[in-house]
Amino acid sequence: MTKAAWEEGFAARAKAYWTEARTAELVRDKALAVTPAEAAPLLRAIGLLHRDASMPPTQHRKFFQVNHMVRLLESGLRALRAKHATIQLLDAGCGRSYLSLVLAWCARDVWGHRLEILGVDRDAAIIDECRRRAELAGLDDVTRFEVARLDELPVPEVHGVLALHACDTATCDAIALGVARGAELIAVAPCCQAELARGWSGLTQDGAFAPIWRTPHLRRETAAHVTDTMRALLLRAVGYEVSAVEFVPGEHTRKNTLIRSVRSGAPDAAARAEYLALRDATGGVGLALADRLAIA
Repeated sequence: MTKAAWEEGFAARAKAYWTEARTAELVRDKALAVTPAEAAPLLRAIGLLHRDASMPPTQHRKFFQVNHMVRLLESGLRALRAKHATIQLLDAGCGRSYLSLVLAWCARDVWGHRLEILGVDRDAAIIDECRRRAELAGLDDVTRFEVARLDELPVPEVHGVLALHACDTATCDAIALGVARGAELIAVAPCCQAELARGWSGLTQDGAFAPIWRTPHLRRETAAHVTDTMRALLLRAVGYEVSAVEFVPGEHTRKNTLIRSVRSGAPDAAARAEYLALRDATGGVGLALADRLAIA
């Protein structure tokens, strides 16, 4: 069977399976960018649909997460579509490429706009899986996946940078790369923010924050929120409008903050001052990202 015949056959199977009633039972009152009947070959390629076109309950959460991410990024991507005939996105720490491939499909089949994505990860096996999925979904002409470190990555042009659940300082690597390349959209969902907690663990002086410094659990938990606050302030300081929103309900994961940034071009001196004040108030330990962005 040719790939085209498989796509046609699976799409027909999905349309027959996903009746109006069955779709309504799954979707309920949610506004979705991607539905099973419309994007069946894509959802099969990324492992969210079975061979019979059904969606197992274990995949519902991922399905809704990806749809929600598309909605959160939609306004930023709409602005990029208005400015660029072809949008260039970098997915830093792309993992198994769920979001990359869904965005590429939406650009082609919903928005009617060319969007090219470079997905990067350090795991060669994962990158092989991403390439397999892209080919199966028929999106290998607009997606490329490479094994690389961000600080060694030659990227000629980037309009947007995404980094979902990149661990610890990898999120800062993505932010620094996006700022250095003048990305107009930077969206990161941080994970395992340990840099600040490591710095606090070595502090011995007295201070209002000392009870947090010396309590490992509180140090880790507090550091995660302060780290995200510092990242947002640093992005504002170098000319981005920033919002921090919950992108996954807390019952699914505690790593559920999306820092969404759109370049405004106007550095914010007040944000720089707030970053420095927050750094000093919490013990004088800042983020290495501040040095990389030339925020003293």
